[in-house]
Amino acid sequence: MQREMLQGKLHHAVVTECRLDYPGSLTVDLELIERAGLLVHQKIQLLNCHNGFRLETYLIAGERGKRQIIVNGAAARHAQKGDVVIIAGFALYDEREVIGHEPKVLVLDHHNAVVATFGTISG
Repeated sequence: MQREMLQGKLHHAVVTECRLDYPGSLTVDLELIERAGLLVHQKIQLLNCHNGFRLETYLIAGERGKRQIIVNGAAARHAQKGDVVIIAGFALYDEREVIGHEPKVLVLDHHNAVVATFGTISG
C-alpha cells in the first residue's frame, strides 16, 4: 500500500507578487524549493493564512536567492502581495518508507528567509 504523506513545507511564506495573466502555477525561489526537498513541477497545496483559501497547483522555479513567492493565473484571484501562505508538497511512500518519515519543514520570516528547519528528507 502507498500513502500520500507530507514531504516538505514552506511555513509562513509571504507572497511577493500575483500575476493574473500568467498561465497558472506557483513560482518559488529555487533555493527554497530545493531546501524543502521538493521538485520543480511537483504538485503542492497552497494554503492562504489570510483568507483560508486552499488550492492545488505545481511549482515553477523562481530565481535562486530572490525569495520570490509568486501566485500565478487564476490562483492570483485568491491571494494578494503580502499574504502569508503555507506551501505543502506531498509524495507517495510505501509502508517501509512511512516508518520514521519526517517531512522537511522550513519556517520563513517576512522576507522569505529561512529562520528554522525541522525534519529530514526521506524517500
